Amino acid sequence: MAEKSKTTGKSSTRISKAVPSSRLSRIGKLGTLAGKIAGNVVTQGAGQMLKGEKPVLSSLLLTPKNISNIADQLASMRGAAMKLGQLISMDAGDFLPEELAVILGRLRDDADPMPKSQLISRLNDAWGDDWQDSLLYFSFAPVAAASIGQVHKVITMDGKMLAIKVQYPGVKKSIDSDVDNVATLIKLTGLVPKSLDIGPLLQEAKTQLHQEADYVREANMLNRYHALVEESNVNTFSDTAFVIPKTYSPLTTSSVLAMDFIESKDLDVLLDEPQAVRNSAMTALMTLFFNEVFQFQLLQSDPNLANYRFKPDTKEIVLLDFGATRDIPDDIAKQYKALLNSAANEDKFQMQQAALAIGLIDDSHSQAQIDAVLDIGMEACEAIQHEGSYDFGESNLVMRLHDKGMALTMEHNFWHTPPVDALFIHRKLGGLFLLAKRLKAQVNMRQAASPWLTP
Repeated sequence: MAEKSKTTGKSSTRISKAVPSSRLSRIGKLGTLAGKIAGNVVTQGAGQMLKGEKPVLSSLLLTPKNISNIADQLASMRGAAMKLGQLISMDAGDFLPEELAVILGRLRDDADPMPKSQLISRLNDAWGDDWQDSLLYFSFAPVAAASIGQVHKVITMDGKMLAIKVQYPGVKKSIDSDVDNVATLIKLTGLVPKSLDIGPLLQEAKTQLHQEADYVREANMLNRYHALVEESNVNTFSDTAFVIPKTYSPLTTSSVLAMDFIESKDLDVLLDEPQAVRNSAMTALMTLFFNEVFQFQLLQSDPNLANYRFKPDTKEIVLLDFGATRDIPDDIAKQYKALLNSAANEDKFQMQQAALAIGLIDDSHSQAQIDAVLDIGMEACEAIQHEGSYDFGESNLVMRLHDKGMALTMEHNFWHTPPVDALFIHRKLGGLFLLAKRLKAQVNMRQAASPWLTP
């Protein structure tokens, strides 16, 4: 019989909320949200008119109260509604308007776990009604809760300790409608310019979410990635090794993923480690990224910090969550290698050719727009141009890129959506840069990329 005792975990302190599982209930949630926002707009607008002020719709829509309502409702829905916010916030980075960044930032937090009754129902569907009799222990308190599912600790009858990821109900069926409805909600705020074509991004979000909701696919990706890391030279420039859980097929279904449970800590514990340990860990992660793009051609594209854990005793990094893993086409890998070399050699002409081939710019852009993009690209790669270790902790690169990015869109009217493969590569690298900044790490980026640099 499965033991029903509680375990401690970050998400166990959160109040559980039932996940709306039917399409109608999820549309109803957004309808209720729209009603709340409309009510607040009318109230605020009437108040301003009574004071003799002319109401501005955008400011009425984005009051602190409305921002809080939007973020809380999307987070409570989980699934695609929450994940889309995460995708857009990571892809746009610091180039989002402040109000939208607040909303989407809330969606990068842990989700509210589903109630025990809903969890048991999900496991009954996946494993059969007598599943508790076949396990020695099952912790009903989740150790983590995210946008697609939540994780529980399990011990099998033969003593094997597992992490079980259980998908929220209704997530798979509601992906397309969730993405469309949330995109409409975001457009209504007026914060996304009408000239920006987010159609390809929305379609790719749907594709990725359907893939992430297939746990059999994720298990296969995890196994592929595990094998590639074992066969590679990712530890060439660092003493830090990686630990990747192995899947446990007897308990894995399309909605439940079973894998090794690896005792580890939040990545933030690295902040208490000596400089050398932080440098080694970040060097390993950067080296892994270059391997993903150029050698594996298989990218774990979600840079969420929760996907990395740390083992202080062995100084190893644990890699988790392979639902967002995607293949990198040969041509993209080839052109990014050219882009990398153009940055290392500070060759603007070569960078322009590579950017055109990738689709970061196109023939419709003016030379002034192209030059502005290339300036940002060259500056973004200053760590590759730097001789020796680049000090991410002392660097203000992120702020400089933010300022230039805003100038690019506002002064040069540059609204362009790159190919999705490029977006996911940039998303992963951007997440690693922010992590390196957080850890105050010093990394010899030129050395980490050296296997792919042309002499």
